[in-house]
Amino acid sequence: MLEPFDGFRPLQTQHCVTGSMRHIYEFHGYPISEELLLGLGSGVGFVYWQQKGMDPMFGGRANVGRPGEEGLERAVGRCTGVKIERFHTSSRRKADKGLWELLEAGRPVMIHVDMGFLPYFEGLPEDYHFGWHVVVVAGYDPQTRRVLIADRDAGLHRLSWEDLAQARGSAFKPFPPMNIWYSYDFSARRPPRREEVRRAIRQVTQGMLEPPIRNLGVEGIRTAAQRALKWPQQMDAEQVRWTCFNVHLFIDAAGGTGGGIFRYMYGRFLQEAAAITGRPALGELAAPFQEIGDRWQEVAGIFKAASEAPDPAAMLPEAASRLQAIASLEQQAWQTLHGIVTT
Repeated sequence: MLEPFDGFRPLQTQHCVTGSMRHIYEFHGYPISEELLLGLGSGVGFVYWQQKGMDPMFGGRANVGRPGEEGLERAVGRCTGVKIERFHTSSRRKADKGLWELLEAGRPVMIHVDMGFLPYFEGLPEDYHFGWHVVVVAGYDPQTRRVLIADRDAGLHRLSWEDLAQARGSAFKPFPPMNIWYSYDFSARRPPRREEVRRAIRQVTQGMLEPPIRNLGVEGIRTAAQRALKWPQQMDAEQVRWTCFNVHLFIDAAGGTGGGIFRYMYGRFLQEAAAITGRPALGELAAPFQEIGDRWQEVAGIFKAASEAPDPAAMLPEAASRLQAIASLEQQAWQTLHGIVTT
């Protein structure tokens, strides 16, 4: 009988990483919001990504574990006294063994998968692949070799071990999942400390205001506005159409950002941060981030409309103009926030 682990409760979540982490934390008796996980992990930022041979994309995450970054998961663990280890391998055998041992111990496991190989995702283009989607294996049956997957919806999805292995071991670029899985040790868990919250916020403000390259942070939003105007010269109409739809998804809640490219979530985090740190000024910035999220949603709507228009390129100037306005709003908000956490 395929059932979830005793004590596991599937949750409706907003973002695949914070949602999966919340599943793990709640299972181990540590109630925590996705907003606090996102904030403690310094997980908000902006990136304009355009790799040769790939469609351009916008990203609202930061601290994703690139070289030189701690990564959201381990940053959250450090702030909550939870030891979190990340494993990856190119070996199917080692990946299967690592996952199987944790499941045998009765623990749900957080893993990376390629969405394009998950049969419960319907409506994706046939050649769509995104390998940094994160889910939780919440139960398994060794006789039938089937597993239960907790994703962002409130249900559980049945999957064969073979389908899961294919999704874990996908080699599709630019974000192959690399058979990544995590282990958690809650034996020294504790609440986050004030200075840890302040430090996490400072890391985000610095990333937004002082990015190392112009594709990141506030400057990255301006870069995105400029580059979007050039898409019609770089791509045919159908490629522009797909890029507009893809950008819409990376901003909208449907794409796993909580809406407003994570700005709504971050605003709510600041309210929690105000209570933890005793700094009401942090909570007062929730409203500006709500407004910024609204502006991002308007841009998402323009990109979605462009993806459905006879001439998708015709709507790009309006989107670019809105992005420039958002950059100004973001610069002001992040500067104000930086001032609060550095005084």
